[in-house]
Amino acid sequence: MEDQRLAFTLGHWGLHEVQSGPQGLATLRPWRSDPDPSEIGLDQLSAEVDRLRVLRPAFRKGWLTGGPGNSGIDRGSDRFVELPWDEAFDIVANELNRVVQLYGNTAIYGGSYGWGSAGRFHHAQSQIHRFLNVLGGYVKSRDSYSYGCGSVIMPHIVGPMESLLEQHTDWETLARHTTLFVAFGGLPLRNTQMSPGGTSQHRVKDAIASMRAMGKKFINVSPLKNDISGAAEWVPIRPGTDVALMLALAFVLLSENLHDEEFLQRYCVGATEVKSYLLGHKDGCPKSPAWAEAITGIPADRVVALARDMAGSVTMVNASWSLQRQSHGEQSYWALVTLASMLGQIGLPGGGFGFGYGTLNSVGSSEAKLSGPRFPQGNNPIKEFIPVARVADMLLTPGGKFTYDGSVYTYPDIKLIYWAGGNPFHHHQDLNRLRRAWQNPETIIVNEPYWTATAKAADIVLPTSTYLERNDLGYASREGHLVAVSKCREPLADSKSDFDIFTGIADRLQLAQEFTLGKSADDWLLDMYEQFRRTLSSEVDLPKYDDFLRIGRVELSGQRKSATLLAKFREDPERNQLSTPSGRIELFSSKVHGFDLHDCPGQATWLEPHEWLGSDMAQQFPLHLLSQEPRRRLHSQLDHSAYSRAGKIKDREPILMNPNDAKARGIDDGDIVRVFNERGACLAALQVVPDLMQKVVILRTGAWFDPVDWGGADVLEKHGNPNVLTLDKPASGLSQATIAQTCLVEVERFAGEVPPVTAFDLPDGIAKA
Repeated sequence: MEDQRLAFTLGHWGLHEVQSGPQGLATLRPWRSDPDPSEIGLDQLSAEVDRLRVLRPAFRKGWLTGGPGNSGIDRGSDRFVELPWDEAFDIVANELNRVVQLYGNTAIYGGSYGWGSAGRFHHAQSQIHRFLNVLGGYVKSRDSYSYGCGSVIMPHIVGPMESLLEQHTDWETLARHTTLFVAFGGLPLRNTQMSPGGTSQHRVKDAIASMRAMGKKFINVSPLKNDISGAAEWVPIRPGTDVALMLALAFVLLSENLHDEEFLQRYCVGATEVKSYLLGHKDGCPKSPAWAEAITGIPADRVVALARDMAGSVTMVNASWSLQRQSHGEQSYWALVTLASMLGQIGLPGGGFGFGYGTLNSVGSSEAKLSGPRFPQGNNPIKEFIPVARVADMLLTPGGKFTYDGSVYTYPDIKLIYWAGGNPFHHHQDLNRLRRAWQNPETIIVNEPYWTATAKAADIVLPTSTYLERNDLGYASREGHLVAVSKCREPLADSKSDFDIFTGIADRLQLAQEFTLGKSADDWLLDMYEQFRRTLSSEVDLPKYDDFLRIGRVELSGQRKSATLLAKFREDPERNQLSTPSGRIELFSSKVHGFDLHDCPGQATWLEPHEWLGSDMAQQFPLHLLSQEPRRRLHSQLDHSAYSRAGKIKDREPILMNPNDAKARGIDDGDIVRVFNERGACLAALQVVPDLMQKVVILRTGAWFDPVDWGGADVLEKHGNPNVLTLDKPASGLSQATIAQTCLVEVERFAGEVPPVTAFDLPDGIAKA
């Protein structure tokens, strides 16, 4: 436990100390004990960031004058009218009541993606879900854009994805025991700046450096050489073909008798079916290194050498989340588990598999997994749902059917969207398609602190305070801290917390008591802390609440312990069975096989992606576009900050390209280029990168969506948002997850006068602060 009198605040990207500045203005600096702090968010109290704040309740003029369902085509370009809170609460409450009375609660979609705030109480997703549950329920979403395929397929193979992420072998154990770390999709430090709920000590950079200093070998299987921190052997691979490589590696292990037959028999089911497929007994096509070379571009002799190296080492094989954000993304994780099972090191210190190293700071932590303080969300009586990445399908095809995890469901007819804590015009794919779908609901309400694209495309925008403007409890599992988040300043202008906004609306609906239980925000914080304290009383001696507020931060590191994923299962598979139907690792799943899905068979299988460099479409669009997490922001958060904008070139997001590809197109470093395919086009600034495979380009996500014309056809996006190009199709009928990494494009020099970026302009009718 720490006893210090520092004031803290906590963002997803780091723990910050709050310091008073001139005229009482607060400033932020990284927590002094963070060995590798992120610079994201340090400037979020600046005037430049505040300039884009939503200051007062704002209503789209066409909706306000014409009523619900009026002029949806004008969303994104219409004027806004600002009103006081009393009127705003009345209007929103009446509209919610109208929709419920006319259509029922199944006509309300509660959109939230959870990254809106780091605090445990002022967490937008929890707040909106509780409010809508009190209202009578809502249509919800399942899974995530981050690892939607993994969430659905992994329970069939090993166990729940979220549980596996919490149990990953810690970095200290890897340093002691691993001799070879094979990273499919790399180990990019840009991703490890974050943890949902708040990062304490950024540990991954030092962890990798420590392993390398001890002589551990890293292999980076990725189209980008620097997709790993420090020196590593680079194995360039065509995007979307990792499954073929994994199967070929398994083929070598099997054909050279390097596999662990005892492990397959004792801990797995389905090894017979896997062997038959690898050897070509099922389809007449052995999954040999020569077969894989034609698909992946990796020489066959390199595949053989890698398989032998893996068999002769204590090997950790890891797949990034990006590998399952593609056509048939379930197969990437299934193939990785199959490969690790063939090696037979699962459950042993330093060996086995991972699905998250290099994705979050918390993955691989030795800090304890403790359930944090929680704001109760209540029960949702509405059973209708959609997989999170199918929102455009829902809005475009109400009443349509979709499959999910072996069952058939119906898309509800949504009349009202209420969104809090997220930005679908960042996360979703094929944004021109989403833009058309977004015109269909009668009303769209957004709680939002900034004038993002989603706010501009709403009918009602309610201004929320940021986490810097409220007290809260800061906690993230496996981060080793509980933080008394201190308010840095009062809420800007007329902004309110989500809790206060929902309380105001609930009051108009005579639901305030049910929503708040008669408690203020401070009351809830006290109750949540005391419940957490009681829950952990046998493990952690937490101080009384007043002492906690005085101290500011409590260390939970006394609970640290090393971990090896599936160690107990390895020790005794009968007493420690997995949650799969067989209790073992299912290399072949009878259940998934029984779903009879053509795009997700019952074992790890190579299936051609919808788009890839080996397809006929590559003749027209010969470049594979990858969209990676940016270094200077979290998704689209704070893209308008000076720190994020400093990473742009001529106000546009850079697109990375191999020098030979640039030369072939007659374009140079710094040129404004048009990136396009059949779905849309965007502008970007060329950045020539020698250590990137030819025929692959990279455009980072998160540039605020900025179309030339919101209401037009598939118009040009001016800022460099890759999701105007990505494909809005499901990974398979099993998961319905996103396939953002399955995308072919062409790039050319932009001809004509370059239009200005207007993503950071205030909408019409909104005055500057």
